[in-house]
Amino acid sequence: MATFDEIYEKIKEYPTIILHRHTSPDPDAIGSQAGLARSLRLAFPDKKILCAGENDEGDLIWINKMDEVKPEDYKGALVITTDTANTPRISNKNYDKGDLLIKIDHHPDVDPYADMSYVDPDAPAASEIVFDFLKEENLPITKEVAKALYAGIVGDTGRFMYPETSAHTFDVAAELTKTGINITDIAREIADVTFDEAKLQALAMDKMEVNPVGAAYTILMQDDLKKMGLTDDQANVAVSTPGRIKDVLAWNVFVEKPDGSFRVHYRSKGPVINHLAEKHDGGGHALASGANAKDMDEVKQVFDEVVEVTKKYNEEHGTNK
Repeated sequence: MATFDEIYEKIKEYPTIILHRHTSPDPDAIGSQAGLARSLRLAFPDKKILCAGENDEGDLIWINKMDEVKPEDYKGALVITTDTANTPRISNKNYDKGDLLIKIDHHPDVDPYADMSYVDPDAPAASEIVFDFLKEENLPITKEVAKALYAGIVGDTGRFMYPETSAHTFDVAAELTKTGINITDIAREIADVTFDEAKLQALAMDKMEVNPVGAAYTILMQDDLKKMGLTDDQANVAVSTPGRIKDVLAWNVFVEKPDGSFRVHYRSKGPVINHLAEKHDGGGHALASGANAKDMDEVKQVFDEVVEVTKKYNEEHGTNK
């Protein structure tokens, strides 16, 4: 694994730096990308520094908007990905057209696709890693930089609720807060949903099936999204919905794609599920992962695997389920 110093030396070498994040972005994807880009622009005003993506920020446009990146921009460029575990998830497929590729991430390194990598699976957010990098290399952390990084940390820690949240996370949050960012506005931007999104959450609850072992699933179809005027990305607001039920330990939210396949969301309060996601063209964290299912048969297979893992978890922890 590369050190921060080694990554910084490469950044100093290149006149053009293009930053990528993952598709269907969450606050950490956009926050880590934007926070790093904003700091580097301040430190190196003569460099061309661009944020690449499919302009699918959706409700996260308040964090950052993607730049127009042309194929010719990649000639002689350094490319950096943040918060992106594997190549199928990299937004904008020109990521491999530059001279050098660097990966900065906090997911398990199941796809070591870059020329240089800094991967820390114990970090709760890629934005926390970016902060540590900026701090160690004495790069600018202004209010606008801090806003993006704080949003990323709040988003990926579930507002400091998830188990990867550490004392260091709170130290980072405190330092970012000292720049003058409005933490109330950021929390509200992340938590607020539209009326139609709230109705989708209600529909997800209404369609939810719960297995006696404490595993649950819900399926959102394209027709459901179209009736409510919502995009595929907006369906992400329903991913945490089954977890609000006290007796649910692990769950899937399946979202149908336009081609009839399914985006699979895995979430858990205890049973480890990322190894299950890896079986289905996916991956992620122990308690939060994503994958894909080609049809309803694979949807059933995915959930059967979650049921089995949850059952074993109950047996190992002496629960009554």
